[in-house]
Amino acid sequence: MTEQCAGCQTGERLDFEFSMAFQPIIDTAASRVWGYEALVRGPAGEGAPSILSRVRPDQIYRFDQACRVKAIELAARLFPRDGIIPKLSINFMPNAVYEPAACLRATLAAARKSDFPREAIMFEFTEHELVRNTSHLQSIITEYRRQGFTTALDDFGAGFAGLGLLADFQPDLIKLDMALVRNIEASRPRQVIVEGIMHIARELDITVLAEGVETEAEFEVLKAAGVTLFQGYLFAKPGFETLPALAGAMGEAIGRAT
Repeated sequence: MTEQCAGCQTGERLDFEFSMAFQPIIDTAASRVWGYEALVRGPAGEGAPSILSRVRPDQIYRFDQACRVKAIELAARLFPRDGIIPKLSINFMPNAVYEPAACLRATLAAARKSDFPREAIMFEFTEHELVRNTSHLQSIITEYRRQGFTTALDDFGAGFAGLGLLADFQPDLIKLDMALVRNIEASRPRQVIVEGIMHIARELDITVLAEGVETEAEFEVLKAAGVTLFQGYLFAKPGFETLPALAGAMGEAIGRAT
């Protein structure tokens, strides 16, 4: 059996409680909910900053592990089990992973205990976190894929490394940063950049997801560019410890399809 990660053994225990909200990811090509991103919240639904501000440096490792377990436990209770099980998207911090196989021990145990399929789990790492060691990140992605998880690069286009990260390794999915999405219908430079990203993604066999979509105009431009996975307030706000209902015509279309 894999030994427990050293960071989880030596890190300080958490002295606060937290929970999760879930925001749907929509597959417009298939007219279905493709997945849900788990977003950390306070125990009464308080915003993420109220929790993240309490995480001390010596608690990062335990917090990262606890978030995974909490997300899986809630998803196992809330997600439908008939038909195609939606993806559960979990954020993780590459710098909070000591040794990939060891740091997955709690994740795998939570999935087994909750009878939640590991192939339905996606791990997102963000460009906004400075990756100190790209070879370490590569080993994480390699191990996660070996274990059957999907990998995603979040906030693509607005972080520290940009295309350099994509040149070193290729996740299964990239999420366009909302700074590229916002008001894209009125910005030719943003449209050109997204078109370029879509071309690169097709060549590297990477799926693209647009997050932070708030208006029909943004949606139409991104859809015309070839994006099929969407996340944002246009479709639904995060639901605290629940799966929120989809808004507008998309909700009606998915309802008819299912």
